[in-house]
Amino acid sequence: MPDSEKSNDFTTVDDGPLIGALLRVPWEAVRARMLTRLRESGFDDFEPAHFTVFRYPNPDGARPSELAARMGISKQSLSYLLRELERLGYLERRPDPADLRAKRVVVTRRGKAAIAVIRSAVAELEREWAEQLGARRFAQLRSLLVELNDLV
Repeated sequence: MPDSEKSNDFTTVDDGPLIGALLRVPWEAVRARMLTRLRESGFDDFEPAHFTVFRYPNPDGARPSELAARMGISKQSLSYLLRELERLGYLERRPDPADLRAKRVVVTRRGKAAIAVIRSAVAELEREWAEQLGARRFAQLRSLLVELNDLV
């Protein structure tokens, strides 16, 4: 197709990667750094699938049904992850004091320690990216991502 006929709506093959791909690569770097730091800190049993539960905001105090909805996964999938994380000692499900028929997720001391490692690993990567991009440009990127997250 001649250049004059190309669409300017970011849908043509020649326009390069779409936003999903541009966001995926940094996310994969973040996930790899978190996993590396967790392993280095003795959390050898923490798997990439566990990030589904241990993401911002953390699951402490939430009902499993709320978590499933927030994460966009089925209750059955979440139940599997919660059982696994309970078995590994990262969290517990306890009766909801306001409704004893329901459960609430409680992050254990071990889970809180893992969250601290995760947050430290991401902060480390953010400092590196700020050095590489420049503090002003990285702050702008972060601000735009916060704004975008508020829109969706």
